[in-house]
Amino acid sequence: MLFSDSYITITDSAQGVFKDKGSKFLAFAWPVKTELEVKEHLLQLKKEHPSANHLCYAWRLGPDKLAYRTNDDGEPSNTAGKPIFSQIQANDLTDVLIVVVRYFGGTLLGVSGLINAYKNAAEDVLKGANLEEKFILYEYKIEFDFDVLSAVMRLFKECEAKIISTTYEEKNAIVFHVKKLYADRMETKFQELYTTKLKFLKMV
Repeated sequence: MLFSDSYITITDSAQGVFKDKGSKFLAFAWPVKTELEVKEHLLQLKKEHPSANHLCYAWRLGPDKLAYRTNDDGEPSNTAGKPIFSQIQANDLTDVLIVVVRYFGGTLLGVSGLINAYKNAAEDVLKGANLEEKFILYEYKIEFDFDVLSAVMRLFKECEAKIISTTYEEKNAIVFHVKKLYADRMETKFQELYTTKLKFLKMV
């Protein structure tokens, strides 16, 4: 269940770096919407840094923030992916991927040292990222008779709905997006128009 009408993400890619005892931790962040995008960024980084010792990451997807993953890539358990993810949580971000590429400098950092290094690398990359609050949108499909077209369009204007596609045939239909904060009001209003049929499609 979503308790907020908006979420925070980053608008474009960013880079950061953290160094400790000869080891270099290169941090990268991207806005992402799907796991496929995550995989594409990881594959590209592996090609660009073939000699790196570790490529650790964390991501979180969706306005509900339910989909997430962390990866230590050979580092001791919970010393890399989890500290990276902690910075995603600290900034309340979603639809974001953070990857930290480590080049080993010859000196072991220990568990606490690794946790600190990956946390600081993730923190550094987010300092250089542009954060943006986005409204949660619901996608609907409305079917209606022509005699209520003006009422439908008036409701769209009142609720700041954005039309995605229209079909004017035997069944007149419009697919549209509306901010979550207006969704309940819109559903109630459309129920009052008895010749309309409203269907929720997805959250975007």
